[in-house]
Amino acid sequence: MKNPTVDVIIPTYKPDLSFRTVLERLSDQYDAPSHILIINTGEEYWNEQLTEGIETAEVYHIRPEEFDHAATRNMGADLSDADIIVFMTQDAVPHDRRLIGNLIRPLMEDPLIKISYARQLPKPGCRITEGCIRSFNYPHESYVRRLEDLKEYGIKTFFCSDVCAAYDRQTFHEMGGFSKPCIFNEDSVFAGKIITLGYEVAYAADARVLHSHNYTNMQQFHRNFDNGVSHAMHPEIFRSVASEGEGVKLVQYVTRSLRKMNRGYLIPGFYIQCFFRYAGFKLGENYAILPEWLVMACTGNRRFWTWRDAED
Repeated sequence: MKNPTVDVIIPTYKPDLSFRTVLERLSDQYDAPSHILIINTGEEYWNEQLTEGIETAEVYHIRPEEFDHAATRNMGADLSDADIIVFMTQDAVPHDRRLIGNLIRPLMEDPLIKISYARQLPKPGCRITEGCIRSFNYPHESYVRRLEDLKEYGIKTFFCSDVCAAYDRQTFHEMGGFSKPCIFNEDSVFAGKIITLGYEVAYAADARVLHSHNYTNMQQFHRNFDNGVSHAMHPEIFRSVASEGEGVKLVQYVTRSLRKMNRGYLIPGFYIQCFFRYAGFKLGENYAILPEWLVMACTGNRRFWTWRDAED
């Protein structure tokens, strides 16, 4: 693929002025996107100053009850006619001017690669443990995952993140886009489908964005509950691969990293966080046998359940 056209799709919700930095850095890329398609939830929360002077930015508003992790991104993809579509989140800040070029290069060099996702670096102020988790999930070396990697890497074979990821648009549409409604993991579900069809997913370590969160234990619980729900709802992708082994590796990696940094005093708090993560995930995996009130208490995305009921 030579000189492909690229569109960036960003769902937003109550974006603050920091989003302006994201748009400016995207516009200043060496391989600048043709369009930046912003799917904003809640027109009343939008600030026109965010896109002032950025000619490639187009804003489309939806109502809060219309938002869905998959459907909203599918909407953006339907608005594009580019060769490659890049999904980003509003808080993913391009690290340098080579983000887009480095991100799309794997798709240009190998026709079997249909998705490429970026490396996420911790933002200033990121907690030490969260920085270690970022290092574990987003190492400094690039790689490609394919079907034969399942035995060695398990669930990590299907890993992908729409915080910043490039997709071959034709393949995306041929496969019907993301499965909707979707509570979480629309990216990994799609990556799993791609890989099981014999295609490949690339991790582009030289395509870098600044992205991290300092979640509380309960926020981690809610996120991992929704993660567990997504696994239960897509057994065709996740049933054949165990996730616990990858979790153990993460705990071991962060523990070693904290000890090397002489920050062993952070280990107990990290283990407590892991308990909240694991408890949320296991409850989410078993959501179907939980009472509705408990599901609503555990989920971080109550609106999803309204979407799901409407689809049913």
